[in-house]
Amino acid sequence: MPQPVPFWKNPIIVLVLCTLMILISYGTRQSFGFFLIPISESISNGRVEPFSFAVSLQTLIIGLSVPFVSMIADKWLGPIKMLVMGGALYAFGIFLLSNATSELHLALSVGVISGLAAAGCGLPMLLSVVSRVAPEKQRSLWMGIVSAGGTGGQMFLVPFNTYLLARMDWTDAIMIVAATIFAIVPMALIVGNASGDALDQKKDTQTLGQALREARADRGYWFLCLGFFTCGFQVQFVVTHLPKYLDDTGTGVTIGAHAIALIGLTNMIGTAIAGKLGGHFQKKNLLVFLYVGRSVIMLAFFVSPISQMSVYIFASCIGLLWLATVPLTAGIVSTLFGPRYMATLYAFAFLSHQIGGSLSTWMGGVIRDATGSYDIWWWVIIMGGALAALLHLPIKERPVARLAQPA
Repeated sequence: MPQPVPFWKNPIIVLVLCTLMILISYGTRQSFGFFLIPISESISNGRVEPFSFAVSLQTLIIGLSVPFVSMIADKWLGPIKMLVMGGALYAFGIFLLSNATSELHLALSVGVISGLAAAGCGLPMLLSVVSRVAPEKQRSLWMGIVSAGGTGGQMFLVPFNTYLLARMDWTDAIMIVAATIFAIVPMALIVGNASGDALDQKKDTQTLGQALREARADRGYWFLCLGFFTCGFQVQFVVTHLPKYLDDTGTGVTIGAHAIALIGLTNMIGTAIAGKLGGHFQKKNLLVFLYVGRSVIMLAFFVSPISQMSVYIFASCIGLLWLATVPLTAGIVSTLFGPRYMATLYAFAFLSHQIGGSLSTWMGGVIRDATGSYDIWWWVIIMGGALAALLHLPIKERPVARLAQPA
């Protein structure tokens, strides 16, 4: 009789802890909008552009460094060591933020250090782990659950950090945030033990260079990467600037905090459902629906009178589609090329996502400071959804010839 598997080597532990790690990593990033006002008042005399630039720089650096971080993990270190290093450095970067006294300090701590660190403990690395550990028939669902954990961070960490800001100085609140991030380190070590030999990189014959050339030759992969630009372009603007937008309209920052948390709650549902549906329907068609749906919801919110109820309706609806794109996009990458180099191949799609988010976050602040309003940028992000939908239509969702089953 086969020996029973110890509970600490159960794949479910990998799923739970990877979900918690992205909850912390992503939830922290989604909380920056609520530190925007106190940090801007403390360091830049109320100007929001410097902190917007720092967050934008972090988003861009995450995107630029994720492909290299993923290649290092795929080829040499493995994902577990990268998660440990990323979690420790991320906590250090946020700790430095608590001691920031200038706009340059903001850019270095939030932008550069935290950006490099978050690349090592973000979704590409965690989805790579889960895709290799999950049962094949449940892979899309598991990736949906982990992706949902990201906005679970909005649900739990955004209200928690808002609570901290209401009761203490922002510098003390940031210290607590840094301590929370450091919890990623021990969780990653436990995941490494629970994964068994699923992360063994020696059993695969394809090289990283071969995988990159294979992806480069696939037209659908390019369309997927370009479409994912809009995902970051839309969500990063909303999560960073919605509190200030609502403050400008007189609705209040507190309502913004509730809205971001509500987005997190409903997206936990929407992303898990998307992961489930991705196992039964063509993922590219689901992505077309999601991008069009996002733009329709944003348009309805923007042209309607702003009230507490309209904000909550918007948050509930957009949350269902918020990061539902992630398991579907990652699932297409896995379908096309297999899970072995998914961290690296998904990372290039993620790079496009982060460039979109960086541009939108920064330009949102620039437009707000220049015109006193976010109106122009709302129209830009609304139109982006239609373009993303069109880009997904030509994708052929089937494995490359290397993985195709013989007739």
